[in-house]
Amino acid sequence: MGSFSIWHWLIVLAIVILVFGTKKLGNIGKDLGSAIKGFKDGVKGEEEAPKKPDAPRVIDVSESDKK
Repeated sequence: MGSFSIWHWLIVLAIVILVFGTKKLGNIGKDLGSAIKGFKDGVKGEEEAPKKPDAPRVIDVSESDKK
């Protein structure tokens, strides 16, 4: 019994699907994916702070300056 063959893994997968069901396994996968994405965004946010856009400038020109 050195290593597991593909048939062993297929039987284990079938048992897991029977115990948990496909809907619950899908939700677990979706939650895990969103957690990993959130972690990556958090790590990226520490390294690079998001740049804030500059406030629009208002230039006030009086009538005497126009000439």
